[in-house]
Amino acid sequence: MEVLLAHRGGPFWSKRDLGAWSMPKGEYADDEESEAAARREFQEETGIEVTGKLIPLGTVRQHSGKLVTAFAVEADIETTDFKSNLFAMEWPPHSGQDKLFPEVDRIEWFSLADASNKLVAGQRPLLDLLSQATASAASAERCSGQ
Repeated sequence: MEVLLAHRGGPFWSKRDLGAWSMPKGEYADDEESEAAARREFQEETGIEVTGKLIPLGTVRQHSGKLVTAFAVEADIETTDFKSNLFAMEWPPHSGQDKLFPEVDRIEWFSLADASNKLVAGQRPLLDLLSQATASAASAERCSGQ
C-alpha cells in the first residue's frame, strides 16, 4: 500500500522534507459535506479530480487544535501531472512585496513507513486509521467470498 502526500509550497517549506508533507486537505463550511469538501480540496491542491468511492478514515486533532477528517480512495494518480492553487505572501519578509507560491509544490507516493516520517506529526495517526480501514475491508472481502 502507498500513500499520496503533498509537499507544502512556499519558501518556509522549500528546503524541508521530514515532517514537511501533508495529506491534501483544507477547510470546509458547516453546511458542506465532509466528503464533498475532501474532493474539492484535493482538486484545488493538485488539480486532479478524485473519482471513486471514498473510504472514511475518521478525524484527528492536530497540535494546532485543527480537526482533520480524512478519506482514502484507491486510485492511480500520476504525480507529474498536478497543478496546485496559489497563495500570496510577503516575500522576502518586510519587503512590502507580495509573491505567489503554490500551496503544494509536489506530490509523491510513499510506503506507510516512509509516509510516517514525511508527514507532519499531527497527521501521522491517520496512517494507523488507514491501516485499520484497509485491514477491515480485506477481512470483509474474505468473509463475503470476494
